[in-house]
Amino acid sequence: MSRKIKEEPREQMIIKNEILQIADIVARDKGIDREDILEAMECAILKTAHMKFGDDRELAAEIDRNTGEISVYRLLEVVSEVDDSNRQISLEKAKLVKEDASIGDTLKDKLPPIEFGRVAAQSAKQIIVQKIRAVERKKQYEEFSSRVGEIITGVVKKVDYNGVVIDIGRTDGAIKRTEMLPSEIFRPGDRMKVLLSGLNEDETAPLLQLSRTHPDFLRRLFEQEVPEIYDGTVRIVSVARDPGSKSKIAVTTSDPNIDPVGACIGVKGSRIQAVISELKGEKIDIIVWSDNPAMFIVNSLSPIDVIRIIMEETGNRVTAVVPDESLSPAIGRRGQNVRLISKLTGWTINVTSASDDAQNRAHETKKLSEVIRAGLDVDEMVARLLLDEGFSSIDDIANTDVADLVKINGFDQELAAEIKDRAQVCLEAKRKEIEELCEKHGVSPELRKYELLKPELLEMLIKAGVKTLNDLGDLSTDELLEITGEWLNEDEAQTLIMKIREDWFK
Repeated sequence: MSRKIKEEPREQMIIKNEILQIADIVARDKGIDREDILEAMECAILKTAHMKFGDDRELAAEIDRNTGEISVYRLLEVVSEVDDSNRQISLEKAKLVKEDASIGDTLKDKLPPIEFGRVAAQSAKQIIVQKIRAVERKKQYEEFSSRVGEIITGVVKKVDYNGVVIDIGRTDGAIKRTEMLPSEIFRPGDRMKVLLSGLNEDETAPLLQLSRTHPDFLRRLFEQEVPEIYDGTVRIVSVARDPGSKSKIAVTTSDPNIDPVGACIGVKGSRIQAVISELKGEKIDIIVWSDNPAMFIVNSLSPIDVIRIIMEETGNRVTAVVPDESLSPAIGRRGQNVRLISKLTGWTINVTSASDDAQNRAHETKKLSEVIRAGLDVDEMVARLLLDEGFSSIDDIANTDVADLVKINGFDQELAAEIKDRAQVCLEAKRKEIEELCEKHGVSPELRKYELLKPELLEMLIKAGVKTLNDLGDLSTDELLEITGEWLNEDEAQTLIMKIREDWFK
């Protein structure tokens, strides 16, 4: 008698004979580890096994790394009392299979070979593709994580309405239209430089975040073109860009023998022209950085002459006074120049003309003069003399030494002492008046003592019904200007309101 041997299905034989070859080919083509491919295949086989044997069983799939043979097992936990026969086996039955079995062990029960039908094969293919993509993405993430902030070069593969797809070595990158310069046009086959600005951890989004509008793109271009920047001799401190139109960079050096601006420009402008060409004609201003904010702002406005700079520490605001004929170029078209300078320096810049500044100063002087004249009961000439010497409030006069007042032209010891006494009496009277007003209207202690409010302003606010700092912070700029009249300009009112609102979030 002869025993008939059952032949393996043809599909199973193909998988068994070729599965290792396929894993080797895919691993080589994708540049990823062979083991990762085999693990992806095991996941696909396991998914197919669950489709055949049911999800209520604990299964495992293995591919022999030497022969390519596929094995599917049912995993059974050895327990003293069986609650789920699909996942558990009694100790008594387990010992029939494995003599030294004990409670807590896991036994492998080999299942019949799986025949891959059309649906199962398609499902397995999808799982393998997903797993391979996940492994590829992880490998690419590790490869590019150390290159964030660098310029990378690729070849344009596809151009559409949303942006450009470029080939970057083993992967593709997509740059959005919003991250490209407005006027530039690329075609398939063109070489393209982009900044790798970041990586997306979300697997549904493209891995590489690419940009040609980021300020660091301009910074890296100069590093490529200027050896002194690359080796650190010249340092780019800050960059401000209006992509495709105009940019400003601030540079400095610790070497007194090197001109940082000249190094960036190059012989006959060769270095800066190379950068401008890459940016499709974007204009670039190179400015000498200074650790003195006023000087840095003056340098940023060059070649425009600056008559004077008024620094306001609160809110990092600056007013630059320029000649009347220079006002328009200082501001720039649609405010571009002053906006870029603000980004570059970190200060909010307000540019005003010499004539407007003179008018504002005259108005401010007149206002302060009236306060001093009324408070001290002196004539206008005495009030102007005090202002000319830098005493801008009755507070300043009351807290100064008599010796300082005597130095004023026309003041003697007696007059100086009298002026100081009157200032102190005026302040005390105003203090009592404000206290009575606060008590009458129930004003909060925080508003009474707020350092940015002069007595005159506090009095106006109380009469307008403002009782707390929150009440003041809730006002709009227009509402505050309506209350204070000429005592505050628009910038001062806005700064005061924003300062109070900042304290809300501390």
